[in-house]
Amino acid sequence: MKGPAFGVWFKSSRSEGGKACVEIRHDTESTLVRDTKDNGRGPILTFPADDWTTFVASRVWEG
Repeated sequence: MKGPAFGVWFKSSRSEGGKACVEIRHDTESTLVRDTKDNGRGPILTFPADDWTTFVASRVWEG
């Protein structure tokens, strides 16, 4: 399965139907995360690509 293109914002598949939505954008060296409700005007969190991969693999959000 092909993922989203680099540099394109997309809604996370883990978002909760409008309540806790985040958008993700992968760049060559980092992953950016923002709140969907801010319409691109709010803060953006930036993670080095390796750290993002480790976070996703840890599945911490599953409790």
